[in-house]
Amino acid sequence: MSLTDDLTRLDELRRNGALSESEFQQAKDRLLGGSPAGGPALNAFNQLRRSRSDRWLAGVCGGLARSTGLESWGWRLIFSVLLLMGGMGIVAYLLLWIFVPEE
Repeated sequence: MSLTDDLTRLDELRRNGALSESEFQQAKDRLLGGSPAGGPALNAFNQLRRSRSDRWLAGVCGGLARSTGLESWGWRLIFSVLLLMGGMGIVAYLLLWIFVPEE
């Protein structure tokens, strides 16, 4: 189906009463790319940046702290515990260091 067909079908569903006005608007926004399917969580992840001021090594924990609201020491603790449980903490930290841009 093309985008025009999808929009026409949505409009028909709205006129028939199968969709409320707000449901129609949400579906239309998703089709047109107005709001991502992931919503606010995806937007927060896309805005994740490594911190320049709150850093010990690369600023990953400081950036996560600013994005999530959890203190940076909490993120450091999480990565430390993951490091002790099979080394996943260092892998995750290195991947974030490589792929998350600096602010």
